[in-house]
Parts: sequence; structure tokens; C-alpha cells
Amino acid sequence: MYEQTVNVERIEELIGLFGSFDSNIRLLEQSLHVTVLSRENEIKIQGEPEDVYKAARVVDGLLSILARGEAITDQNVNYVISLVEEGEEQKLGELAQDVVCVTMKGKPVKPKTLGQKKYVEAIGKNTVTMGIGPAGTGKTYLAVAAAVTAFRQKRVSRIILTRPAVEAGEKLGFLPGDLQNKVDPYLRPLYDAMFDMLGGENYTKYVERGNIEVAPLAYMRGRTLDDSFIILDEAQNTTREQMKMFLTRLGFNSKVVITGDVTQIDLPGEKVSGLKEAAKVLKNIDDIAICELTARDVVRHALVQRIIRAYEESEAKTETRRARSQTPRRTVKK
Repeated sequence: MYEQTVNVERIEELIGLFGSFDSNIRLLEQSLHVTVLSRENEIKIQGEPEDVYKAARVVDGLLSILARGEAITDQNVNYVISLVEEGEEQKLGELAQDVVCVTMKGKPVKPKTLGQKKYVEAIGKNTVTMGIGPAGTGKTYLAVAAAVTAFRQKRVSRIILTRPAVEAGEKLGFLPGDLQNKVDPYLRPLYDAMFDMLGGENYTKYVERGNIEVAPLAYMRGRTLDDSFIILDEAQNTTREQMKMFLTRLGFNSKVVITGDVTQIDLPGEKVSGLKEAAKVLKNIDDIAICELTARDVVRHALVQRIIRAYEESEAKTETRRARSQTPRRTVKK
């Protein structure tokens, strides 16, 4: 059995590394088939040479996350392991300095994965950015953070948040109130992100002044949106016509971020997703970026990553079976 030692400078780092009830280290041991022991300010890793070498690199990566003041979660552990498996753990340092926004509680909002970092950089560099990926990858939250930063720095005079009010099994007609009351539940993720960044009191003040507008996509028709940061959320549920209408609302000194998950389309079967078509049609146009996030970029509970992968594998098997069933069989002539 091979053994390698990693030195830890402070006991606080050791506590943060191991996590509550040693949960982080248990995950590391299970994933890489090693045994991890702590002796004062030393961590001893035992196992097969290759596994021990990888585990030591994971520990170094996790210590670098702790050094920049972030807590270690199972998501961090899984992500660093995936980077080590692909030989990319040195890129963790690229995430250290990227603060997109600071919330009302003083918490810095940072990209937590390399995919999120590329997404944030694309928003900064391009007029139109599409963030396409599964649930939990921070598409909407990071877009709202970028919008609030642009507003605070007076690069835009207003923020416009919109999404299509497409039913996903629920019926709008059964919800109480007028049209605005009926569509508010569909806009709740956008409200939550704005409250987090600005606080409820500031949010209400800016809405009353017209600096922030949250509205269903249907309200965008016929408008020209100048000097604005516009976010279209859940764009996979736009039709081809709606997406074209939205994109042509773009005015001077404005920025657009479009987010969506093409695996969660709630449109009727005969309708083409405007997001899927736009990603194909606009992929080679300058000043438009298309960022594809994956299960690796999920920053929710680690179980979400496994759920997404399970669905991806199931869909891949279904596509394979469908392709085989559609392949014509050759008959042998006697």
C-alpha cells in the first residue's frame, strides 16, 4: 500500500476540509478508493499509487478553495475530483478573483465552476449571451447578478426580467387574481434572485421608479428596449416566433442574456423551441455567445448531478433504441 502526506498549515483548514462528521473526506475516500487519516497538521492518504496521487491533488485543490474564504461542500469535492480526473485542477486558481456581485448580506457572488466562469465572461464581452444547461447550474442567478452590477455601475438605467408563461401541467385559469397575479408564480425565481441581490425594500423602490421591470414575455411585443439589461429566463419554452420577436426588441446600449434548459421543454409537441432554433441559427454571429453548461456545473445538492446524469443516460438509451427501430432491415434473397 502506498502512502502520501499533505501538510496543512492551520487547524481551521483541517476542520473545513473534513467537513461536518468528516463528510467531505468520506466522499473523497469513496470516490477514489483511498483511506485518509489526520495526524495533527498532516493528512496521510493511503491506497493504490495512482489513486493516492489523485487524492492528494484533490486535497490541494480543496485547500485552495478554503484559502479564498469559501466553505467546502460535497459539490466542491465532486467538482474538484472531476477536474483532477481530467487533469484540469490547476484551473481552479482562475476562479479565485471573479466576483460578479455582492448581495445585500455582503456575500460575494462568484462563478463556482469553469463553465460558469466562461458564462460570466461571455456576458461581459457580448451583447447577447445564451446560457443553456440543466437545472442548478446558476444560469439565472449569475445573469441577475451581472444585471445588478451593471445597474449599480450605471452602465444601464434599468433591468428587465421576463419569461414565457407556459403551463407545465398547471392551469393558469385556476390561479386567483388578475393576469399579473396569475403569471407571478412563473416569475418567482427572478423575484427571489433580485431580492437576494438588492433586498426587498430596494427592489420595491426600483420597481416603483421603473428601474426594474418583471413581466411575462407577451408584454415585450412592440417595444424597443434601450439602455437596459434584459434577461429572458426559461427560454426553452418560447416558440420560434416569440424568440424572434424578443431578439428584435434589442435597443441601443442594451445587453441581453437568454437562459434555458432544452431538456425541460413544456411546449406542445408540434411546436419548435425558440431557444433550440436560435442556438443553431445565431451560433456564428459576432457579439452573440452561446454557453453550454453541463451536469459538472451544477451547484445545488450533489444528488441533482446524479439525477441529471441518470436522465441523460436514459434519454441516450431511448434514442439508440429509436434509431435501431427505424433502421431498415436487409432481407436475404434465396
